[in-house]
Amino acid sequence: MNGAFEDIEIGLSRETPSRTVTEDEMLAFSREFDPQVFHLDPEAAKESVFGGLCASGWHTASLMMRLQMDSWKSAYSMGSPGFDDLKWLKPLFPGDSIRVRSTCIDKTPSRSKADRGSAVWKTEVVNQKDEVVLSANLIGIYRKRDTG
Repeated sequence: MNGAFEDIEIGLSRETPSRTVTEDEMLAFSREFDPQVFHLDPEAAKESVFGGLCASGWHTASLMMRLQMDSWKSAYSMGSPGFDDLKWLKPLFPGDSIRVRSTCIDKTPSRSKADRGSAVWKTEVVNQKDEVVLSANLIGIYRKRDTG
């Protein structure tokens, strides 16, 4: 996929390679951004609802973004106005391997700017057991290749 608005079709699916998440990176992220006990203390986390140390949901979302950029970065991307319906469905544990899969569920040319359009991607972060750990509808803004 080249990445221009014209290249995107509803139903287009894509998937990233997987990445294994380490305890050290989980701890580093949590110390900096989400210092809750079940993200920081392996012993105390055993007593939590998660039953063990797990990644911050925001760390999972950041990993999702990294995997997408490594796989699908496009010169036609103009950023994003955000996402809809973000859900953390399962915890991400040290040693889990995740990948991202996305399917275009909507595509709309801009009404006010002829050089661009938006696409909505049903996006899931999936672990090695094929369980969805995070889901969201991500919105991307894409430049058109030819604006006439």
